[in-house]
Amino acid sequence: MKKIGIKKAIISCIMIVVASVTAPGWDAMAQDGPWQGMQRMGGPANRKGSDAMTQQDPEQEHRSHHPGLQQGNDQTSQSTENQPSGPAGMMGQMGKMMKQMNLPKPKELYPSLMEFPELPIEKRVELQATAHQRMKSSIKLFSEGIDSLSREAVTDNYAAMQESVKVAKEGLAQFESALATHRALAEGKSPRNVALQWFKREMNLDNSAAGYSKGIFEFSWFHFSLMLILTVFAAVMIGMYFFKMRRASFLLQDVLGNAPPAPSVKAAPVPASASEQSSATLPSQRSKKWSGKLRVSRIFKETPDVRTFRLMNPLGGMLPFSYLPGQFLSVTVMANGKTEKRSYTIASSPTQSDYAEITVKHKEGTGVSDILFNHVQEGDLLEFSGPSGAFTFTGRECRCILLIGAGVGITPLMSVLRYLTDRSWPGDIYLLYGNSTPKDIIFKEEFEYLMRRHANLHVVFMVSNPEGTDWAGPTGHIDKEFIARSVPDITSRYVHICGPVPMMEAVKKIMAELGVPKDRIKIEAFGPALGKPEPAKRPGEAEVGKKEPGVALSTVRFALSDKSALLPPDKTILDVADDIGVDIDNSCRAGICGLCKVKLRSGQIRMEVEDALTPEDKAEGFVLACQAKSTGNIEVEA
Repeated sequence: MKKIGIKKAIISCIMIVVASVTAPGWDAMAQDGPWQGMQRMGGPANRKGSDAMTQQDPEQEHRSHHPGLQQGNDQTSQSTENQPSGPAGMMGQMGKMMKQMNLPKPKELYPSLMEFPELPIEKRVELQATAHQRMKSSIKLFSEGIDSLSREAVTDNYAAMQESVKVAKEGLAQFESALATHRALAEGKSPRNVALQWFKREMNLDNSAAGYSKGIFEFSWFHFSLMLILTVFAAVMIGMYFFKMRRASFLLQDVLGNAPPAPSVKAAPVPASASEQSSATLPSQRSKKWSGKLRVSRIFKETPDVRTFRLMNPLGGMLPFSYLPGQFLSVTVMANGKTEKRSYTIASSPTQSDYAEITVKHKEGTGVSDILFNHVQEGDLLEFSGPSGAFTFTGRECRCILLIGAGVGITPLMSVLRYLTDRSWPGDIYLLYGNSTPKDIIFKEEFEYLMRRHANLHVVFMVSNPEGTDWAGPTGHIDKEFIARSVPDITSRYVHICGPVPMMEAVKKIMAELGVPKDRIKIEAFGPALGKPEPAKRPGEAEVGKKEPGVALSTVRFALSDKSALLPPDKTILDVADDIGVDIDNSCRAGICGLCKVKLRSGQIRMEVEDALTPEDKAEGFVLACQAKSTGNIEVEA
């Protein structure tokens, strides 16, 4: 009895639903919203009510439920089948897909709904009549299923009850399709959407996103915002990656003392006159100073006491600086427990952007050259700074050049010579090179090779002590007669002189006697100005190194370092700076390289040599710390 009561309760609920659906008046059926009827088209309601109905042909089933409309439906079905594309063709594809997925085929009313916007008025009326007829037949079918269910529930025939439920569901599904058609016709809603919603539900597609508002590019605002956030996140991550790589690169450069590579020097032809300067791209002489480490890649033995050290970027690739032919680098080493610095001219050509070479002569007892010759090996890292120096010639200054060198002073002249020949400079190049013995001639084989290849290159060697050798060339020291005999039209040339100080002073005097303008002469020297003539003592000036009674010593104040010290009259500003630990960069200490240039804030000084200062430097108040002496209080920027 308990089972029968439960079954009767279920049947009563179903009857209430049927009664609510079959109530008179179609408007009353649609009170729950225009889309509710459409959304009840899918799911299991489209399955057949019995095995016989499942095997029944869809066309026969349609005719059995819609008598009197057989001809119209035949025409509609034929039109749908013969149409390869468009809405009906789409529904045909839907049917095939659903058949492959073992889902029921769409009801015949849904293709008609897909065609609805193109149907004429008479077809709409016919479709409405078909839907109305289907409602009636579906109610009857539903009632038969419910009645059968009621009978079989009493007998506990579960198989028959299942079949009755199928029949009732089929009737309900047909009723829903007819109701959806009525509502589409009455409310003007898109019939295609009705059919598509049904198809999505049959395919178990989620329609929950259908009500989402559309954003940009037909994406919902949620999806668009999510993609925007992910894009921004990816951009930030990429930016952080490049920032970290850049930071790591700079840290590595700081450790090794490297800066980004400078552009290589480009060659350009020389104009016919000196006034027409070439447009060749060259590094600026006042470029930012570089300092860092370079790797000694090769060491070449030039003569018994001269070696060339090839320097390269430790990171590989181009040098971390650019330079002009004739400039120098300063190397810092630890010798005898203290830091020592020495400058050496770059002997290689700026056209070789992957390496720079310095050529060093070994002198016993000199700390830096001892370290380089006795301790430095290929692969070692050395600390360098530079490049510096104004002793340069690029071929733009004049159509011809005279280079005069002695001993290891050939290095800046060799850089100029290599640079000009590398660029196939068309001007005349004369080199006068003096040494003690033939074995002391540096780069002799290369000079002979270059002369064979370049007709505009003229090199004349001179040795002062040829005894015991087969030397057949000029002998003695470079003098006026030798210069005049070796170089034609000397007054039109630029003259670069490099070597021992006495030799340079003598040649400079000869140039003046030969009529070479002073502004066309450049000299270069490194190391203490040994052999430099003592300046004549000025009237009333105290003897160097002695203090006059009752005269107080002057002081020098280094403003940037905030240090002060006594300045004896026989000491330079650079000497005092070294004594109290003020760092002033320097090299030659002879007033030639200009590396120790500082600005004088107050006071008066005197300098014996000021060749390294340009007129602009003097106008701005710069002095050479290695030459500046004073008997009064002074202040400098250091």
